[in-house]
Parts: sequence; structure tokens; C-alpha cells
Amino acid sequence: MLAALGLDAVSEAVYRAMLASPGDGVRALAQRLGHSEDEIRRSLDLLSELALLRVSYEREGQLRAVPPEVGMELLMARQQAELAAQQLRIEASRAAAAQLIAEYADLKPAAAQAGVEQLVGLDRIRDRIASLARELTTEIMTFAPGGGHSPASIEASRPHDRALLARGVRMRTVYQDSVRNSLPTVAYVEWLAELGGQVRTAPELPTRMIIFDRKAALIPVSGEDTRAGAVVLTGHGTLVALCALFEHVWTQARPLGGAPATAKEEGTLSPQETTVVRLLAQGLTDDAIAKRLGVSPRTARRVATELMDRLGARSRFEFGVRAVQNGWLPAQA
Repeated sequence: MLAALGLDAVSEAVYRAMLASPGDGVRALAQRLGHSEDEIRRSLDLLSELALLRVSYEREGQLRAVPPEVGMELLMARQQAELAAQQLRIEASRAAAAQLIAEYADLKPAAAQAGVEQLVGLDRIRDRIASLARELTTEIMTFAPGGGHSPASIEASRPHDRALLARGVRMRTVYQDSVRNSLPTVAYVEWLAELGGQVRTAPELPTRMIIFDRKAALIPVSGEDTRAGAVVLTGHGTLVALCALFEHVWTQARPLGGAPATAKEEGTLSPQETTVVRLLAQGLTDDAIAKRLGVSPRTARRVATELMDRLGARSRFEFGVRAVQNGWLPAQA
């Protein structure tokens, strides 16, 4: 009857029996239901995982079944959390479309495709960026994931940025929120803003990307090693999709000039916390979340732990259920 909610027949029978006879132990349940004690224990483990059992307040070490009105709400919330997580995985796949396009184009020169120029090695990548920058007339849009830039990299960028802005080229860049902790990068952004450049930050970015005049987009083939190779995409349909992706992220991002947004009221989430909730719902590990946010694994672990503590969740499964109940995740896909 409750299979659709994640309970097998034995576990449902155990739950019903514990509601009817709260004092029965493993042996009594096995005799009553005609199953082995091992089967009863496995069912008790599942019921505990689904929060359908709790420790008795009166008898130490004894488990009691939660009331049906509470238990069924928990099971429904679990299903809603799973549906929400699936929807978030779909949205994450859409956001990663640009990276998938790049990975689809391998690095074999003989496999040239219309609208795809393949670049192998850092020298060719930098030379091509320089040539595309020289041809710029209108706008350059950049996704720059990862942490802050080194002082040497910043100083090397200043002359090129100054020249582009002096020519009237509109410059928009989205960094990750983690760069707010890099004083050299923040100082560079303030300098860039004085010259007319626009910079915003977002908790995560789908890929590293530069779009030149909405006519060409450069994307690394590998997110792990951006120096190995890249592709320049010039197909009209591809550019329309990539520009739409940039505009969507730009709209959601925040100007870097101000202080980072934080949760000011009890129960509200900062943009970084909202992203961590979504990534946890997708099943990502602390290390994977850290990589997506451009922060250390320790920081990602701390944020995830604090969020679980705020909801009183003892496991990530329970966290997903409570996140739906508290409106941190959509209740329906």
C-alpha cells in the first residue's frame, strides 16, 4: 500500500505492528509477522532512516513508531524532496550546456567542424584571445570561475583592459563570490569600475567562457585543465544560446562593489547558502561543492554543517526533507 512512498511490504507491516503494539521488540515482531529477526532489523533500519521511528522518551533504548499523520507527511516530503532534486539536476544540466558543447568538440585537427575552431595548448589559446580582442568593437562578456587572481596576472591584464575600455568596448565580467576574499582582485575590480568596466559575482558559474561581440565564444575543452585546449564557437545558434546563458547569470549576479549578501533574518539564506542547499539536493559531496563554489573543502563542509544544524537534521536525507518543508527547496518539481 505504501510502496509508492518508499516502504516495502515487510517494513510497512512492521510499522503497522509497532503502531498497534508499541512495546513489541524484535523477537515479538518476528513471531507476530512471520518473518525472521534479520528481516525485522532491516525493516527497523529503513524505518529509522525514513524518520518513521523515534527513541522512546519513557523507555531508554526502545524505538516507537511516530504517529501516522506525522509519518505520512514525512514520506510525502521525502518524495517532494526527490522530485525537487531531480528538477535541480535538470536545471544544472542546462546551465552546463556550454561546457558540454566544448567537450563534444575533440581536439583532433582533422575533425574540424563548421563553427568550431580547435585550439591546442596555452600558447595558441592566448594568441587567439589576443587576436579576437583586437577585433572587438562592441562588447566582451566573461565568466571567470575560481578564486582570486594573482597580483602578477592582474598587472598583466591592466594594459589590455584599459585599451579595450578606451576604445568604448563594453566589458562585463562575472566572477564567483569567493573572489570577495581576495584583496588584490577586489582592488583590481574597483580600478576596472572606475574605467567603466562592470563586474558582478555569483555563487557558481557553469564554465569559463569569453564571448567577443556576440560573434565568437571561447570555452575550454576541459574544466579540470583549462590550459590544455579550447574551442572557439561561431555558430549562430550556439552563440544565441551562450549569450542567453550569460545574460541569465548576469541578471542573477550581484555587483562586486558592495558587501556580500548575507542572511539577515532568521530562516533566510544568503546566495551562497542557497546554492549549497541546491547542490546538496543534487547529491554532490563537500569536495564537489567546494569546487563549484571556488572555495576550500573546509569552507564548503562548514557551510553544509551549519545549514544542517539550522534545520536540526542528523543526515543529508533528513536535511533534504526539512529543506522542502522550510521552503528552501521547491515542494514540487
